[in-house]
Amino acid sequence: MKFSCHVQTRISDYRIAKELEDWGYDAVWFPDTQMMWSDCYATMALAAQCTSKIKIGTGVAITGTRIAPTTAAAIASINVLAPGRTFLGIGTGHTAMRVMGQDPMPVKEFREYLRVVRTMLKGENVTYTYRDKTTEIAWQDHGNGFRNTWDHIPIYVAANGPLALRAAGAYGDGLISIFNEQPDVMKGNLDLVKAGAEKIGRTLDDSYHTTSLCHAVVLRPGEKLTAPRVVETAGSWVVTALHFIYEVWRYTKDDSVIPSYMRNVWQQYLDRVAKMPVSEDKNHQILHEGHCSYYQAAERALITPEMIEGTCIVGEPAAVAEKIRVAGRAGLKEVSLLPPLMHLRHVAKDFAQKVIPLL
Repeated sequence: MKFSCHVQTRISDYRIAKELEDWGYDAVWFPDTQMMWSDCYATMALAAQCTSKIKIGTGVAITGTRIAPTTAAAIASINVLAPGRTFLGIGTGHTAMRVMGQDPMPVKEFREYLRVVRTMLKGENVTYTYRDKTTEIAWQDHGNGFRNTWDHIPIYVAANGPLALRAAGAYGDGLISIFNEQPDVMKGNLDLVKAGAEKIGRTLDDSYHTTSLCHAVVLRPGEKLTAPRVVETAGSWVVTALHFIYEVWRYTKDDSVIPSYMRNVWQQYLDRVAKMPVSEDKNHQILHEGHCSYYQAAERALITPEMIEGTCIVGEPAAVAEKIRVAGRAGLKEVSLLPPLMHLRHVAKDFAQKVIPLL
């Protein structure tokens, strides 16, 4: 099992990558969320310069905010600075697009985007369509030091729905899932990934990577889920999960997308959204406020023990380690934590010292 952290992309704090490296983490992921945090590629470039072992990548790059050749060029540039330890996490932009009041990229476009990036990162020419005009594009050679496409850059695809999962199998080197995904769900998702690979004549082997973007709450002896420290540690992730499910529900109007552990707070959250101090066409400006960094004071009541247990890996160190072992047997290869901003270092170091040694 590999261990990593997603961090809030703050360019002034790029040295967090070195600290994570020193604590034994295998990778650090920098999110590409333009309305909230710093630019991920600028921050990754600095992180690459102060580290030597830890893998560095996007967590995740957003297809709707950059054209495919730009993303390929950006990550290939990072691969010059961190050769062989650069990866590209990529997704349709659930948060990055919705905070602008826009929808994530449709899966059909996403699949084509992956094809273009995958081909370019092999150093090959590729057909590319921009504003309905299709051309063949090729890297221009101006000498060494501009990009690195010969050291493989794995593409890890954030996917949940059937079509996106198949696209991950067709063009990805790995799959990113979110929240506290159960083993049977992971198995079903991997079956769809394999089907997507087979459809284009690709065979996936054991090197296909699987990462869970999640959060762990490591309890002290006898500590309860209502303890203030636990609420502070879990809170930002719990409400992020709630925001995510709400956006899916708002789009689909399908109550079946609401997990059982959210049902006791669901109406309370709908009432909160209805009372937001902006018109409905502007609520995207505040709906995701605090996303993965902190929770809004008005959402404190939504951070219940049931919500914490449903969205996080919870328990004393041995119990957390055992839950990770179970996930590993189901096919998970990497656990990636996203602690709250204020407690990032403490949570990451605590997990590294208390849980990782048990695995």
